[in-house]
Amino acid sequence: MEIQGLTAEKIGGISLYISQNHRFGTDAFLLADFAAPRHIDSVCDLCSGCGIVAAVMWERFKPKKIETVEIDEEAAALQRLTVQKSGLKAFSVVRMDLKEYKPERELDVITCNPPYKLDGTGLKNKSEAAVNARHEVLCRFEDVCEAAAGALKYGGRLCVCNRPQRLCDMMCQMRACGIEPKRMRLVSKNSDSEPWLVLLEGRKGGSPFLKVERTLFTCNEDGSRSDELKSVYIGDY
Repeated sequence: MEIQGLTAEKIGGISLYISQNHRFGTDAFLLADFAAPRHIDSVCDLCSGCGIVAAVMWERFKPKKIETVEIDEEAAALQRLTVQKSGLKAFSVVRMDLKEYKPERELDVITCNPPYKLDGTGLKNKSEAAVNARHEVLCRFEDVCEAAAGALKYGGRLCVCNRPQRLCDMMCQMRACGIEPKRMRLVSKNSDSEPWLVLLEGRKGGSPFLKVERTLFTCNEDGSRSDELKSVYIGDY
C-alpha cells in the first residue's frame, strides 16, 4: 500500500507512524490522560486512527494489554508499522468495524475519540478518510456505546471525548446502553473562552452520580501552554 505523507513522530519511546490522511491533535493526549488505565487493565481504543491514544496510554501508563479497533485500512497499516518498528508487546491491531467487535475477554477500559460531527452537518473535507474520521458516516456515537457495553466487564469504564455541543447526546446514549455517566471534564483555552472539548467517563452498570471536575485550561494568559497541558504531553509535544 502506498501511503501519502508517511512520517514517524516520537511519542516517548514509540515511533508513531502518521500520514497525510491520519494525524492527531491535542484531544488525543487529553483523552489518554483522562482515561489513565492501571497497569493491570486490559484496554481497547475504538476508532483508533493512527493509534495515538493507545500509544500515549501505552507509554505513560503501561497497561497489561492494549488492543485497537480501526476500520480504515491505511490507518490500520500505520498502526501495524508502529507496533513492528517500536517492538510493542501485548499491543494488537484489529482492522474491523467496531459494530462487529467482540474481544476474547471482557475489558477494563475502552477509549474512543469518535467522529465529532453528525452526518449531514458542517462542511466536508474532500478526503474520504477525513470525512469518515470527522463525521458520523461509518460510526455513530450510539454504535460506540453499544460496542463498549458488549465488551466491558461489569464496572468497566468507557472514556470518550467530543465537542460540548454533543454532551446531551453522549450522556443519553451511554445511559441507554447501561453505561452510567460518572465523571466529566470540560477543556477550554482559558477562562475567557468557551469550552471546545468535553471528556466523559461512564461505568458499565454504574449507579447515577456524576462528578464534574474543574475545567482544564490549555493556555496561560500570555498564550503559552499551561503547566497542566504540558503534563499530558510526551517529549516535544
